[in-house]
Amino acid sequence: MVVKAGEAQEPTGDTTVDVRCTGHVREAVGTSRLEYTFEGETLRAFLESFFDDYDVRDLLIAETEAEATTRGWAPRPAELPGKHWRKNPEGEQTRRYARVLVNGTFNEHLDGLDTVLENGDRVALIHPFLYCV
Repeated sequence: MVVKAGEAQEPTGDTTVDVRCTGHVREAVGTSRLEYTFEGETLRAFLESFFDDYDVRDLLIAETEAEATTRGWAPRPAELPGKHWRKNPEGEQTRRYARVLVNGTFNEHLDGLDTVLENGDRVALIHPFLYCV
């Protein structure tokens, strides 16, 4: 398995999503936008299938907490905004600066990799180019 499997069984139907790629992911995939059909209906199933077809897993998924954490940006507020403010579990986090969004919302603010996708949803795979001078 490319991404840790959840406890829930994946349905066997196909789902087609609109994939948007930016930065290093766009460069590796060769396009900024494509339609992608995969078996299942979760973000986890999409990523497993997509990573089988495109070698971008290492650009997006962090293996350790250290690969997911960025230091020095801003202090953590005493109260966090929103209802779904939580980190994905280790091994299901994105690398620092990389993000996976579903219909414009970070997957961490939905159901993480267990977020259910429907036909026509937009999945953005973001790993921006960073230049320090």
